Amino acid sequence: MGVKQIHYSWVICLTGIVVLFSCLGLGRFSLGVLLPSMSSSLQLNYSQMGLIGTGNFIGYILSVLAAGRTVDLLGARKTITMGLVLVGSSMMAISWASTFIAAFALYFVTGIGSGLANVPLMGLVSHWFTSETRGRAAGIMISGNGMAIIFSGLFIPWIVMTCGSEGWRTGWLTIGAISLVVSLIAGLLLRNRPSEVGLAPLGKPPPEQSCQAEVNDCNPSDARRTMIHLGVIYLLFGVTYVVYVTFIVTAMVNERNFGEGAAGRFWAIVGALSLFSGPLFGWLSDKFSRKTAIIAAFASYTVAYAFAAIYLSDYFLYASIVIFGLVVWSIPTIMSAAVGDYMGPEQAVKAFGFITLFFGAGQIAGPALAGWLADVSGNFNMGFWLCSLLTACAGAIAYFLKKPE
Repeated sequence: MGVKQIHYSWVICLTGIVVLFSCLGLGRFSLGVLLPSMSSSLQLNYSQMGLIGTGNFIGYILSVLAAGRTVDLLGARKTITMGLVLVGSSMMAISWASTFIAAFALYFVTGIGSGLANVPLMGLVSHWFTSETRGRAAGIMISGNGMAIIFSGLFIPWIVMTCGSEGWRTGWLTIGAISLVVSLIAGLLLRNRPSEVGLAPLGKPPPEQSCQAEVNDCNPSDARRTMIHLGVIYLLFGVTYVVYVTFIVTAMVNERNFGEGAAGRFWAIVGALSLFSGPLFGWLSDKFSRKTAIIAAFASYTVAYAFAAIYLSDYFLYASIVIFGLVVWSIPTIMSAAVGDYMGPEQAVKAFGFITLFFGAGQIAGPALAGWLADVSGNFNMGFWLCSLLTACAGAIAYFLKKPE
C-alpha cells in the first residue's frame, strides 16, 4: 500500500539521477580522469587536450539549439533516450581512436547526445514539480553527476593500473556500455508530463498564477532580459567550472606529482561531496531565494579556484577540492528551477535551452583557453586565477537579478 502512495514524480526524479549519471557524469566528467593516460598514448599536448573537451561542448551547444524543436516533435522521453544512445555508442567508439582527430570527432558526437538528454530532462522538472519543490527535485537529480564522478575516480585509475597504458580504452568502452543500458531504463520509465499517468505536479500549487509564470503573455521584453541575465551568469559558470573538472586531475599528476591512483581518489572525493551540493543549494534556493543561493555559490567557487592556483602547500589544494565538491552542482540546480519560476512549465524546456546556449559557449571557450595558457606558462595556475576572477564577477552580476513576482 505504501508503494501506491509514492507519487510518480519521484520515479521521474530517480530516473533523472541515472540519466545524468550517464549523459553528463560519464559523458563529460570522466574525461578529466581519462586524459592523463589517454594523452600519453595519443601523444597529445595541453592545447589538444583542451580542444577535445571543446569539441564535446560544441556538440552540446549545437544539440541545445535543436533540443526544443526535437522535444516538440518527439516528446522529452524519446529525445532523452535518443541522446543517451548517442552518448553510449560514441564513447564506446572512442576506445578505438588512434588519433587526436578521431577522439575529437567522436567526443563531439558525445556532446550532441549529452545535450539531447540533459536539456529535456531539466525541462521535465518544471512539469512534474511545482515551484515549492522544484529546486530540491532538481538538486536530487543532479546528484547523479556526483555518483559518476565517484565511479570514474575509483574505477578508471583501477582499470589503467590493471590494463596498463592502454587501459583508458577499456574505460571508454565500459562507460559507453553503461550509458546504453541507461538509455533502456530512460525509455521504459520516463513520462513527458503528469497527465499521462493521471496525476498533477507534485507540490502545493501557488494560490494564484503570477504574471511571471506566463511572462510571455505579460511582458516579453522583461522575459528576454531576465533570460539573458540568467544566461550571462550561466556562461561564467560554464567557462570556469569546466576548466577545473577537465584539468584538476592533470594538474595534480603533472604539476603536484600525485600518482594517477591518488589523483583519482581525490576526484572521487569531489564526487562524494557533490552528492550534497545539488540538494543543499536546491533547498537554499527554495528556502531563501534563487538569487541568494547563486551569490553564495559563486563566492564559494571564487575561493575554490583561488586555492587551486596557490602553489604554496597541498593543503590549499585539499581545501579547494572540498569546497568545489560541496558547491559544484549548485548553479545547474538553481538554473533548472529558476527557468520554471520565470517562464512557467510550458516554456521551461525552451528557456533552459536558451540559457544553456550561454553555458555551452562558456564551456567551448574554457578548456581551449586554459589549455593554451598552460602551454604558454607551463602550468594551470594562470587559468585557475582567471576562473576565480570570473566567478567573483558572476556573483556581482547575480546581485542585480530580479525576483519573480
